[in-house]
Amino acid sequence: MILINLLPHREAARKQRRDAFYASLGAAALIGGLLSGGIYLWYQAQISSQQSKNNYLQAENKRLDSQIKDIASLQTEIAALRARQQAVEDLQSDRNLPVNLLNELAKQLPDGVYITSMVQEKQKVTLKGVAQSNERVSELLRNLSNSSPWLDHPELVEIVAGTVALSARDQRRVSNFTLSVALKRPSDPSKPASGASAAAPHPAAPAATPAKP
Repeated sequence: MILINLLPHREAARKQRRDAFYASLGAAALIGGLLSGGIYLWYQAQISSQQSKNNYLQAENKRLDSQIKDIASLQTEIAALRARQQAVEDLQSDRNLPVNLLNELAKQLPDGVYITSMVQEKQKVTLKGVAQSNERVSELLRNLSNSSPWLDHPELVEIVAGTVALSARDQRRVSNFTLSVALKRPSDPSKPASGASAAAPHPAAPAATPAKP
């Protein structure tokens, strides 16, 4: 028996293919949406995590800035305290500077050199005196430069020839000099040993003495 299909099978096949295409398209759209949603949620989670890290870092930066300010204020206070301590130490050491100055002058003055005036301004001392000759002044400068633990950097300001009248008929030629010298504090890097500061004092040089004949 011969069977004849009179139904529109081509239209049915096209409809079936169209339905399969739409179904696959819907499935692809659904899968794409799910993937996009998952990627979006993952990025949102990463952004949220990074924001929390940024907030933590900002809070830590503020805390560190506050600590840095505290440290800076402490350093300023420490520097001020050190300056006060140094000032007190300088005042304590300066009390003995006149004694040390007179002791050193008594030790370092060569024969034939006499000091007539002495002026101290901070750590600088200006000495005026009379010497029997220019060589005596040079010897004094060498002594102050090389062998004085309390005096440093002697400088000759001027030296002028003059005369001293020992009597009405006896006049001697002398050298009137002016020199400056720096005083050393015990706190200076080049301070003398403790034994030098504890040594027995020597008699001070006379303030004004006429030249020897």
